[in-house]
This record gives sequence, C-alpha cells and structure tokens, in this order.
Amino acid sequence: MTPNNLPLIIAGPMLRHCDNDHFTLWFVSRELLPELQLELTQAAPQPTSLFTQALTPEQVTISPLGQHAYQYLIHVHQPALIPSHESINYQVFSNNSELFAKLEGLNYDEQSRPNFFIKPTIEHLLHGSCRNAHHHSGDALVAADTQLSQDLSLSARPSLLMMSGDQVYVDDIAGPMLFAIGKVIELLGLNDEELDAQLLCHSKQISYHPAAMYQRHKKLLPHTEYPANTALGRWYRNHPVFTSSLAENHLVSLSEIMALYLLTWSPELWQLIDIPKDVAGLSPKLTQRWQQEWQHLLEFKAGLHQVRRLLAHLPTYMIFDDHDITDDWNLTAKWEEAAYRHRFSKRIIGNALIGYTLFQALGNAPDAFKTEIMPKLSQFLSNYDEATHDSLIDDLLKFEHWHYQLNTSPKLVVLDTRTNRWRSESNLAKPSGLMDWEALMDFQQQLVGEDKVIIVSAAPIFGVKMIETVQRVGTAVGASLLVDAENWMAHPGTANTLLSIFQHRKTPQQFVILSGDVHYSFAYDIRIRFRKGGPRIYQITSSGIRNQFPEKLLPCFDKLNGWLYGHFSPLNFFTKRKRMSIRGRMPNGARSQRLVNKSGIGHVFFAENGEPTDIRVLHADMSTTQFEPPRSKR
Repeated sequence: MTPNNLPLIIAGPMLRHCDNDHFTLWFVSRELLPELQLELTQAAPQPTSLFTQALTPEQVTISPLGQHAYQYLIHVHQPALIPSHESINYQVFSNNSELFAKLEGLNYDEQSRPNFFIKPTIEHLLHGSCRNAHHHSGDALVAADTQLSQDLSLSARPSLLMMSGDQVYVDDIAGPMLFAIGKVIELLGLNDEELDAQLLCHSKQISYHPAAMYQRHKKLLPHTEYPANTALGRWYRNHPVFTSSLAENHLVSLSEIMALYLLTWSPELWQLIDIPKDVAGLSPKLTQRWQQEWQHLLEFKAGLHQVRRLLAHLPTYMIFDDHDITDDWNLTAKWEEAAYRHRFSKRIIGNALIGYTLFQALGNAPDAFKTEIMPKLSQFLSNYDEATHDSLIDDLLKFEHWHYQLNTSPKLVVLDTRTNRWRSESNLAKPSGLMDWEALMDFQQQLVGEDKVIIVSAAPIFGVKMIETVQRVGTAVGASLLVDAENWMAHPGTANTLLSIFQHRKTPQQFVILSGDVHYSFAYDIRIRFRKGGPRIYQITSSGIRNQFPEKLLPCFDKLNGWLYGHFSPLNFFTKRKRMSIRGRMPNGARSQRLVNKSGIGHVFFAENGEPTDIRVLHADMSTTQFEPPRSKR
C-alpha cells in the first residue's frame, strides 16, 4: 500500500448542482491535473457539442487535502448551457486524456461516458437520509442504482437525488473504519494539525492500532460534564459536549474527517486497504464487536461501485443534520455554551464543519461560498497553521447561508435547521427551536408568490406524537439530550411561527415536506381544521438509507401513537398542532400500521399541480413500500 498504487481518480465523479445554466462536478485526484477541459455533448438525435472548452481558474476550485489528494469542484455557469429533457454526456480531460475512462463500473450498459438529464419540472425524485457505513442493514443507494440501470429513459430518470442529513456519522465510527481511516491518512499524506487535548497535542500522536480503539469517549474527548438537577441525576449525567452513546471512536482531526468522506464514496481506496478480521489487544466483547463491524463494512464496500455510478448520473444535493457534525449538535443553549467555550470541543466541531463544507456544501450552491468562505478556506488548505485553522472555524460558525433553493417547479427550498436555533429563554437546558424567528421569516419570504413548493427539512415537521410526548417528558425531568428531544414542536416559538406560516393565505396552496433523521419512514396528509380549501400539506419522511430504528421498540410506538393520537383522538386538541388535521398513510394498505422500519430511499412522483401522486420507499433488498392515501380519500 503505497502512493504509487493510487489510481489517478480517488473518488467521484459526482454530479452536484446542475440545471439549464449550471454544471457542477466533484471528484478527487491523487495529483494536480494540468490543462483541464470539459466536454458536454447532447447524445441524441445525433451527437452535438454543447460545451468544449479549457476550464478557467474561475470555473475550477482546487482544494489540496494532502500530499496525494486534490479535490476538484468544476462549476460552469453560463446562460442556456444545457437543454432540458435531453441526454447529456460529460467527460473531463487533462492533457487530452479522459479522466474517467478507466473507472471500473462507472457507466451503464452500452454507454461510453456518464450522462444526465436536466428536468426543471420535478416529475419524480429520490430522497433519503442517514447512511451509516457499518449498520447491519443494506445500502438503499445500491438499490436505487439497480433500479435506474433497468430503465435509463428520460421518463424513468429522477430529476434529482436529495440527501437530507447524516450522509456520514462523524460521531459513530466502527473500529475497522477507524483503522481504515488511519491507513488512508498515511496513504494520501493528509495534513496533520495541532490539538489542544489533555492527553495529546498533535494529530500525529493519535494511535490507530485496534488496541487503542473504543476508548476515545474516556481518554480523548473533552469531559466537561454537569449532573442533571433531577431524580435522574443518580444514574444519568448530561454530557454537554459529545452526547452520542456510540462516541467511543468519535473523530477529532480534520484529516480523519476527510478520510471518512473519501471512504464513504470511494471504491478504489477500499481496494488498497487490508483490514484484519482478527486483532489483538481487545477484550472478548470488543473483539466480537470488531468482527461484526468488519463484516458490515465488507457489505458496505461491495456496493460502492454502484453508489458511485448512481451519483455520477443524478444531480445530487445535500444538507447537514447532527451526525454530519456530532450528535445533538446545537440541541440546547447549554450544550452550545459548553461546546464552544471548550477549545478542543470547538476544534472537533469546527473540523467536521470544514469537512461538510468541502465535501457537501460547496456542491449545493457554489456561488454562495465564493466571497465569504472560499478565500479563507483556500488560504487554510495551503497553510495549515493553528491561527488560520481557528479563524476559519470561527467564520464557518458565523456563516448564515447553508440553506439554499432550486429554481425548479415546484420550487425546492432546503432548510438549515442546525445553525439558526431559537434558544429557550426559560431554561438553557431545554431544546432550542430548529429555526429562530428571523430564519422563519426569511423562509416565509421564499414562499410568497409560489403556488406549490417542496420543503426539505432534516427532521420531520410533523412527527410521531407518541415519540414527541416521550421526548417532552424527558425534557421535563432534565434529560433532553438523553431522549434526543429534537423536533419542531419542542419549542413554542418555533412551533407557533411555523404553523402560522402554513396557515398564511399568501403562502403556497400545495406543500410537500421531505424529511428524514428518525430512522423509519412514514407519510402524512395534513389539512387545516375548520377551513375550506387549502393549503394541502403532505409530509414524506424517508429514513434511513442505511440505518434503522430499534426493531422491537418501533412497533410499540406505532400502536400507542395510533391508540392515543389517531385522527379522531380528542388528545390532538391538547397539542400545539391542534389546528391541523393529520392523517397517516397506510404502508402497502396495512390498516393498523403507519411506520416502516426498514432501510430504504424515498421515491416520490408529482402531479402537474405539485401534489404527490405516488409515495413509495425502495428498500435495500429491492422490495417496495407504497404509502396509500387514507381511506376517506379513495
């Protein structure tokens, strides 16, 4: 395993923001590439060149990740660059040599180059969240690729893929994955950094030997703790910094974050790494855990060629949720106070945010980062000194344009529910609102004048009321972090303002909300009580792409929710959403079930007026769950 064995293209290509006026492509190479040229070709009825030019420095953002890793983001912005509803082939050349020609399994049958379609009117799309590499469930992105390979026609091609959070789990890393991360850091020469930790002062001191794993929550992560001021304080301690129950291998350095992203998307890197199944230095219990995780990662690795092929053929958009940074990120004001006042925990959070910026955010809306962030990010990547590092983290923590929108029909609005929190004024330990008043007012302005809209919210706006009740009880006894009390209705200000937006007569008459986060799937039809006419609101939750809720627990919540908070239950009139009539759709016609606990990716079809006509989840085993409308609507 040496740099000489590295392929030229380490990860990608991945299509990002693409429409009639934009083409955005992401990939990582082992070396700097001279004289880049982009070629876009309309495939039918006969090959026609749309764009064949040498790329200028303004059109290519190069981010040096290490000695043998350079991230490229190609972003061409030109009016009427790409026609709608036509098959478009693309290729990138360096010194007249095709960069992607030798990538194994990149193209579908009988194709010589990857292709895509621009479909400004969203007829159907894919959406999902929560892709945990070492989870025991299958990878739904592999299933999506298999489905796409069966029909490559215009009508069968989704308009886009929306990944609505937890694309990586920075706070939940398998032991074999951490071992692989250490090998990738060494192989690619990813940059080191100074750390202000109690037991180490430099990332070079981090050990990736199996015997050193599963201990970071005890020996490495900051331990700023305070006891809960309740009866639960005897057995529960509220960790204000890193609250994940699976934080034994929580990533800390920027090079670890970069390696995780590359391993999440790159089949080539896995082929260069040999992870042992049998290791020394672990207890019998941890040895068994290592071997289980090793097996699950083998299954994950096996599907990466298909995942890359899917992402090379569908414009893909992303937004963060908590695990992209750390569990319970900004959940309470008290968490924020503890996390950002501690120098090491702030660095850990900041490193994850730098990683998100590089690998996810830049591809969503490249122009939003050009002025404020890119000059400072480029300066930092060219000069890894501690002062520049801390300054960049400060700038990212203050950045206010993580949200974005797409000029599609229906208009697609992606919300930032993490960095503009409405903090509790009564108790700093209570959950913050997912968006503050100013952010909600900006959101409302984006809706005015639209007749139909698709909203992407990482967390469901209308959750499972029984689970929200458990979270509310947990909050009341001081255990908001323990029960992950994070929902739109947890904060009165956010809840009331949001519900008022839906009821405002100048906002759209057709809302579709796409969400994830919860590790199970469901769909709601929502109306405003005591009002004739609109708006018509549909919420479609699809989670996770490779994750699931605890299997024995969810059926209990499903039944209790149906008994206590069903459509006709008077208890609904004691909730914040009492003005809303919420009907759960039936998965595959099941009369008493509303929640589906099986890894999958959502596939939603839309009518011309923006109403969803077909709501389904494609599971990793290629089975399908279809959410059928309530019986009263048939």
